[in-house]
Amino acid sequence: MVLNSNNKKPFNKDGRQSRNRSPQHRPHDSAPAKPGFAARAAATKILAAVIDRKTPLDGMLDAEGGNPAYRALGESDRALVRAILNSALRHLPRIEAAIASLLESPLPEGARALHHVLVAGAAQMLYLDVPDHSAVDIAVEQANQDPRNRRFAKLVNAILRRIGREKQDILARVANVPAMPAWFLTRLEAAYGADAALRISDTQLEPAAIDVTVKSDAEGWAKRLNGVVLPTGGVRLAAFEGSIPSLDGFSEGEWWVQDAAASIPAKLFGSLAGSKVVDLCAAPGGKTAQLILAGGKVTALDQSANRLKRLAANLARLGLEAETVAGDMAKFQPEDLFDAALLDTPCSSTGTTRRHPDVLWTKGPEDIAKLAALQERLLRHALTLVKPAGLVVFSNCSLDPEEGEHLVARVLAETDMAERVPIKPEEWPGLEAAISPLGAFRTTPDMLPLSGGFASGLDGFFAVVLRRTR
Repeated sequence: MVLNSNNKKPFNKDGRQSRNRSPQHRPHDSAPAKPGFAARAAATKILAAVIDRKTPLDGMLDAEGGNPAYRALGESDRALVRAILNSALRHLPRIEAAIASLLESPLPEGARALHHVLVAGAAQMLYLDVPDHSAVDIAVEQANQDPRNRRFAKLVNAILRRIGREKQDILARVANVPAMPAWFLTRLEAAYGADAALRISDTQLEPAAIDVTVKSDAEGWAKRLNGVVLPTGGVRLAAFEGSIPSLDGFSEGEWWVQDAAASIPAKLFGSLAGSKVVDLCAAPGGKTAQLILAGGKVTALDQSANRLKRLAANLARLGLEAETVAGDMAKFQPEDLFDAALLDTPCSSTGTTRRHPDVLWTKGPEDIAKLAALQERLLRHALTLVKPAGLVVFSNCSLDPEEGEHLVARVLAETDMAERVPIKPEEWPGLEAAISPLGAFRTTPDMLPLSGGFASGLDGFFAVVLRRTR
């Protein structure tokens, strides 16, 4: 996997990154000859799919099964596509406000293709180191080549050229526009208050840091990897360019990439020496590895056989072993009950917008409600999979209390077979603010401020420890 930790990496005069070109990947011969056109066209198509059709971004950017226009590009053009999409989706409300402020009247009804051309062009000019003339020229070319937009080519030229001339004034004018969609910002304000909601919104404008979980000797690996030890016991890397597998210790299986917040749930069990543990919804296996290293005899369950293959490959690199079971967790009935169960549930992923900026544009309130109902069913079932006095850690990467605090409170109020095991703030120095009054973990992206050049923040996560009582 090749990571670019800085979205502001410069691009050449055509808007393409000048390094890491891959000659074996060329645009199809039928693609327009204008340099950089194919990348902009692919970015615009994918942007439309995210916003208008609610299509998740990860699948479309998959190197093997993703969007055909994206797969046809060389690596430098793919990097430009990713940069445009990440910037456009992170800043979308501000970009749309900027464009609207320059229009004498709103765009015609149904002019969505034109809207996406303008957004992609403005994202490059306002938030990327792409030459303005390149972004304008190719946006106009996009309009001219699309029968729906041809008559608006002069408008595209005028709007984007004005953005280029008035860039700093425009950025200042939209700086106070919340970067999250209104439906989700309203939910954040209700849960955390207006000030915290805006901090969370602003935090997601920055790309996520690269965190790794180490098998042992966090201090030693922090020195070897030019990182810093986090309160979670993991290591945060400084900004770098290059391939993760090329870093010291990767091929030896000494560590794996895992956001700091995602590493917390498995640690809440403490020592698992001699315990039979089930990791429900286990793939891709980072938490499974943690449970094994804590001493557990681990069964890793996942509904997807393909995801379990990935899990097995990840564990093999780390030199770890677990029993794997492919199946529906809601129907899972083991012969013997477990001592502990980790349930990191499918969720809205609203805590991961720093690395998945499409989430808030592909999800809505109805998705949160459906996912919360699913999570509640899974939690109730998970409690039946452990012995009396056994522990269940329930977690997810959602910021919405409907998928966390409210759900758990309802389950505890309606059953007498479980009780809360409060997490103690003093056991988590540096993250005390993430422990709720009831003893649950609630991280938000604006937490974990760091200095010395290291990126601050972490994913939004919820985690709670429950004990089966009978």
